[in-house]
Amino acid sequence: MTGPVPYLFFPGNAAEALDFYHETFGGSLSVHTYEEFSRTDGPGDAVAHGVLSGTVRLYVADAAADEDAVHVVGAAMALLGIAEPVILTEWFHALSEGGRVLDPLQAREWGAHDGQVIDRFGIRWLVGYEH
Repeated sequence: MTGPVPYLFFPGNAAEALDFYHETFGGSLSVHTYEEFSRTDGPGDAVAHGVLSGTVRLYVADAAADEDAVHVVGAAMALLGIAEPVILTEWFHALSEGGRVLDPLQAREWGAHDGQVIDRFGIRWLVGYEH
């Protein structure tokens, strides 16, 4: 059994976000469109349900016209120790591309390494590891 998995609703760019996260984290993709689910509350090619499975697991969709799109305030996706340090460092740099580094990935006084970034889709990530 796993813990909670984020389900992110994007403002029409879920396919682009899902491709970016797949390229960044690896894993496998499953994507279904509004048309496949017979939904009429958005464009037929919009993502009704997308899943990234792997070390990082995410659910994504395009928000329907009457739904809010994701905007993270006061929270971050924590990638703490879920992969080897070299992989986590690569992820931090990939998430930074087109985004904004809030706190560089760096050694901390207590012996851990961590940093924070807001990616190009507005999602805040806390990346870190013990060394």
